[in-house]
Amino acid sequence: MNIDLVFESDRLKFKIWKENDIGNAKKLWGDTEVTKYIGGPFDEKKIENRLRIEIDNNANFCIQYWKLYLKTNEEFIGCCGFRPYKNENKALEMGFHLCKKYWGKGYATEAGKASLKYGFEELHLKKIYAGHNPNNDQSKKVLIKLGFNYIRDEYYGPTGLNHPIYEILYDNYIHL
Repeated sequence: MNIDLVFESDRLKFKIWKENDIGNAKKLWGDTEVTKYIGGPFDEKKIENRLRIEIDNNANFCIQYWKLYLKTNEEFIGCCGFRPYKNENKALEMGFHLCKKYWGKGYATEAGKASLKYGFEELHLKKIYAGHNPNNDQSKKVLIKLGFNYIRDEYYGPTGLNHPIYEILYDNYIHL
């Protein structure tokens, strides 16, 4: 039994970030292509802070942007999951970051579907938020494919831009 495993999808395993995961954190958030839409580039301190945020979210809320591994070979490919949504009490925001090598292979959509299922069926959420950099058309496409609906733009400090914000309600999710 793997105590770090949170849940799985067809091709992916979702695992908990730990203190000793700095190598995977650097592999993901040290890539300027990965972080260009989320406030990058990240230096070593920002990468360590990002890892700390995930560890703290797990300790405080039992959620995080969980590490993603391929089931076939246990290769680390990125992260997907939840963080507290700042503008509403007891609400969560879903997000995903993938290593560039895994872009365009359907992993973000698969990870998003599995995270939504976990959020609605295990965490019993009534709605989930998501956002993306206004220049990131691929993330927008994934969110629309997952059933999210645009609700407003919101300022995101790390990029200095207004990011489109979306929500998906449990009632809409069960009809997907």
